Amino acid sequence: MPAAIVLCGGRGIRLRPLTIETPKPLIPVAGRPIIDYIVEFLRHYEVKDIRIAGGFLVNELQAHFRNSDLEVLDTGETDIIGRICLAIRPTDDRVLVLYGDTLSDVDITNLLKFSHSHPDKIIVTVWPLRSSFGIFSIGDEEHVSQYLEKPTLNYWINIGYFVIPSKFFKIIEEFSSFEEFLSQMTTSKLLVAYRHTGKHITINTRAELEDAEYQLSLGQVGNWK
Repeated sequence: MPAAIVLCGGRGIRLRPLTIETPKPLIPVAGRPIIDYIVEFLRHYEVKDIRIAGGFLVNELQAHFRNSDLEVLDTGETDIIGRICLAIRPTDDRVLVLYGDTLSDVDITNLLKFSHSHPDKIIVTVWPLRSSFGIFSIGDEEHVSQYLEKPTLNYWINIGYFVIPSKFFKIIEEFSSFEEFLSQMTTSKLLVAYRHTGKHITINTRAELEDAEYQLSLGQVGNWK
C-alpha cells in the first residue's frame, strides 16, 4: 500500500471567519474535524503511512495529531506541487495524493488496481459535475422544450486521489504549480482518469459545509459516523 499525502496547507479563505484561527482540515463537520474522517477512511484501507502536508497554522495540526503515529509536515507557504515534493520520500514506489477538504467514498483498492494497469501514467480521480441550478432548453419561438432540475452534466471534475508513480518525482520538481504540471501531463497523454460515481463532498464554502453536515447526518458519505 503506498503512502498517502494529504494536502492541508491552504488558508481556507472562503470559510472565513471559521478559518482565521483554525486550519480548514480541523473545521468540525457533524462534530468531528474534516481530517479525522479522511484519516479514518485511509486506515480502513490499511494505508499505514499517512503524511499530512500542512502549511497555514500547521502547529494546530501538529497538536491535533501529537498522540498519533502519522506525520505532520510543515511545508510552509507554497503551491501544492511544493507540498508534494516535500512529502515524497526516496523509498516511495508511488504515492497517493488527496485533498484535506474532500470526503469521498473512493474504493482505494480498485483505484490502485487501476493504477497498476496503467503503470507509466499518473491517475487522477474524477467525479461527474452536477449543476447547482435547474436548466432549461429553449426551442422554437423561445418555448421551453425541456427542464432539468440540477442535472448531472457531461463533464468530470478533479476530486484528488491522485496516484503518482516514482518515475514522475523528478519531473514534478521542474514545475512551479500543480496546475501547470497537470496541464503538461495532459498534453503529454500521461494523465489517466479514474471515474468515481459514488459519494463526494468538497468543503470550500459555508454552504458546502452545511451540505456536508446534512449528508453525514444521514450516513450518505461512506460509512462514517
